[in-house]
Amino acid sequence: MHDSSTTLDLAPSDARSLRRLNVVVGLAHLVQAAAMLVLGNDLALPVTASFLTGDPVAPAPATAPDTLFSLRIAPAVAAFLLLAALDHLLVATPPVRARYEQQVSRSRNTFRWAEYSISASIMIVLIALLTGIHDVAALVAIFGVNSSMILFGLLMERQQQPGRADWRAFWFGSLAGAVPWIAIGIYFAGAATPPGFVYGIVATELVLFFSFAANMLLQYRAVGRWREYVFGERCYVWLSLTAKSLLAWLVFANVLRA
Repeated sequence: MHDSSTTLDLAPSDARSLRRLNVVVGLAHLVQAAAMLVLGNDLALPVTASFLTGDPVAPAPATAPDTLFSLRIAPAVAAFLLLAALDHLLVATPPVRARYEQQVSRSRNTFRWAEYSISASIMIVLIALLTGIHDVAALVAIFGVNSSMILFGLLMERQQQPGRADWRAFWFGSLAGAVPWIAIGIYFAGAATPPGFVYGIVATELVLFFSFAANMLLQYRAVGRWREYVFGERCYVWLSLTAKSLLAWLVFANVLRA
């Protein structure tokens, strides 16, 4: 279990560095979110359902699924950017900053996991939509299992210490995190001719999503500079900015330009 009695206060230089980093990254996310809302077009993708209409085992004629609603892409992209902006700017403000710095000194950051559980799940749903997964049940499941992966990360940080960890939460989270990508891979492989930008999105975000797990692995194995939790915290911040920015601008450049 996590023993907070052995932790030290965050060094003043590290506290200042993290504060500046969170402000800069928070503003970068905020500006990008505004750009998506102002410059993006009205593209919307359907979210569908195929409801039971009779005997579930009797042959039935093929019918088109019902469209429940259409999800506008620009506001969805702006949403995960705004959530990240809120997270980073919040932990840089005086009332919250002290708690954030205390948590980092104890090798945890619950603010990060709360944000990721929603923002990263919106991201994976958008990637799924762009690969052709439109069924509402599938999208809800993808969102839910991705959120579960993030919450396993929170559990790992709350219960473990770098260098002497019980890895069960990490491996359970990794297993949950693989599920959405398996579903995306099935649809991507079955597509006749996916557009080039979809290749780019799937490949880039797959690598980046699992880079977060690699960062945690290095932290809890206490490898090199990752022996200092603060270094891993900075890596999380830069990975988040990179993953969200690349997805936002890959989508914008290919489908959202007015």
